[in-house]
Amino acid sequence: MNFSLIICTYMRSEAVLKLLKSVENQVLYPNEILIIDGSLDDETKNMVADNNFKNLQYFLVSDENRGLTKQRNFGISKVNIQSDIVCFLDDDTVLEPEYFFEIIKIFQNRFDVVGVGGVAINENRWQFQNPEVVYNTKKYYLFEGYFYPEGLRNIVRNYLNLASNLGPGRMPSYSHGRTCGFPLTGKTYEVDLLIGMSMSFRKNVLEKNKFSIFFDGYGLYEDADFSLRALKFGKNVINTNAKLYHLHDPAGRPNKYKYGKMVVRNGWYVWRVKNTNPSLKDHFKWNAITFLLTLIKYSNAITKPDKESAFKEAWGRTIGWWSLLFSKPQI
Repeated sequence: MNFSLIICTYMRSEAVLKLLKSVENQVLYPNEILIIDGSLDDETKNMVADNNFKNLQYFLVSDENRGLTKQRNFGISKVNIQSDIVCFLDDDTVLEPEYFFEIIKIFQNRFDVVGVGGVAINENRWQFQNPEVVYNTKKYYLFEGYFYPEGLRNIVRNYLNLASNLGPGRMPSYSHGRTCGFPLTGKTYEVDLLIGMSMSFRKNVLEKNKFSIFFDGYGLYEDADFSLRALKFGKNVINTNAKLYHLHDPAGRPNKYKYGKMVVRNGWYVWRVKNTNPSLKDHFKWNAITFLLTLIKYSNAITKPDKESAFKEAWGRTIGWWSLLFSKPQI
């Protein structure tokens, strides 16, 4: 199958270089690589010019196409007509050598699948269960012989009966799903949501859907929105053999206040894409969890080393939550 890779970037030339070097080492190499650069300087442009990466095309976008979702849509418009699959990677990822081989294998073998994602092995906190240990399921999530240590936010939700009633990657009717991912079992799992750091779709899905420009700029949760809409055409899956590292480069990220506001408003938007007519119980749970997570962020402003950042994010979440009373996003 012919496949294209789109890398959207903003002010991260060194991160993109690391990613491209890992692409060079792939068992299966992309038929084309499209760098869609929204940077305000020439660092990424110069880096591409100084290196000779096979099948690579570079595009520097203007203001009207700057921002993650706009850059992705721009990249889709430049994809070769012969491509069957379009892969998206965050610019701060690094791939294991068989990443693309494992992604394309799923599309070749499962015609019911329209979207495939991989697993960030440096973020994977799953451990084998000890058969002699009785695990407190309020503090640990158990799955196929593995356990995952829950963070404070999920421990509190477990005790308050506000935890997700579905498995990883699934969005319950009140949103706020499990974000623990999957252990490295070598299996493939059906999900609702793929993560923007690592997601690939059949090109015919991208021809019928575009990334929403509601998610302006940084684009938080734009991947969830697109994944949910892709489900109209088939299944999304996570292949735990498709491995990469997500390095979370700090460059190009929004300030914590703006980020906190986006968490709530963008999160509300995605919830309503999934559940267009939530019940009273769904409304209560979504708001209760949003309130709880905001309180935990305020507590981080007291207990964590970076108190200022925690407070700014908590305040952003507060403003974002109250703003929904007066100005809900239009789906």
